[in-house]
Amino acid sequence: MAATNFKVTSDDSQFTEEMNNAGGKLVVANFTSARCPPCQRIAPVFSGLGGKFPGALFLQVDIQQCPSAAQQNSVSATPTFIFYRNKTKLDSLAGGDPEALEARVRKHYTDADQTDTPDCGVPGHIDLLPMMNKSGCECLNQSSEHNFKHALFSGSNPAIYLESDADEQLMLSVEFTQLVKLHSFRIKAPADIGPKTVRLFINQPYAMDFDSAMNNIAAQEITLTGKDLKGALIKLKFVKFQNVQNLTLFVQDNQNGDEVTRVNYIQIIGSPMQTTNMADFKRIAGKKGESH
Repeated sequence: MAATNFKVTSDDSQFTEEMNNAGGKLVVANFTSARCPPCQRIAPVFSGLGGKFPGALFLQVDIQQCPSAAQQNSVSATPTFIFYRNKTKLDSLAGGDPEALEARVRKHYTDADQTDTPDCGVPGHIDLLPMMNKSGCECLNQSSEHNFKHALFSGSNPAIYLESDADEQLMLSVEFTQLVKLHSFRIKAPADIGPKTVRLFINQPYAMDFDSAMNNIAAQEITLTGKDLKGALIKLKFVKFQNVQNLTLFVQDNQNGDEVTRVNYIQIIGSPMQTTNMADFKRIAGKKGESH
């Protein structure tokens, strides 16, 4: 029995609806054809991936039943597997090699897919947690007991947070799995020891130290208020945060000048660089809200 995250799309309208509902979740679409022997051989392998990767969505898309979806995605041969987040094409793989297919899914599937990534509340953008390269995310001067990873998830547990160690400063480095555009971020932190001055840098060729973060020209410097620390949307200068591979946030001080800075939660919001944007996909079969 196929996993519940494996679905067969019956027409273009259902494909569009599934893509719209997926949000920031990894979507893998198998563009297939009933007339294609390699497609039939790989079909049970593809449907079985749902059980191995429960946080992703696997769509089987017959190019005869969904011709506009196939055309929109420039599918010229079957089977073709296309990978998306936020209705944006991340990658594609042609051919029916089971090992290559599973390896490509593993490449794009992250720890964040196994949790409920919050809706960022910004139309056209997503919480970029699923697009962070875990091995490329680190924090200087973090407490060993309260590290950066603790601040990347919901922040609902008051015992789990990021805290500085030797003094009030923190240096948070985030690497993305592909180029992204950054729109904004949110921070939840205590009103007294939450961050105050935050300097943001992008695409640094090497890991920054505290001296360079103090003296180099930042892409943007923000002074946070108590209201901001309640999770308010903090917009970035969008034009400056295009084509971002890595982001460094230097927390220079905190609200009360205390020796310890605490961050309960940080959410980075943006979108992958556009390749194929399914928001432009036209509904051609049925109307919004119809069931299939």
